[in-house]
Amino acid sequence: MEHIFKVEGMTCGHCERAVEQALQTVDAQAQVSIDRAIQQVKVVSQSEPAALVAAIQEEGYSVIGG
Repeated sequence: MEHIFKVEGMTCGHCERAVEQALQTVDAQAQVSIDRAIQQVKVVSQSEPAALVAAIQEEGYSVIGG
């Protein structure tokens, strides 16, 4: 299932890696695509959206919607 989140606060490649790693902690098989310019994170995962959002938030980023 594809989930799309608007994630605020990503400013560099390190931020992108941190978000990707956090999501893959929830689901090691997750396919993550990040477009920092539009603050969008797409995740293909069978995990619950709430678990994915929590992982992003634990890294210190704001998730709008989702």
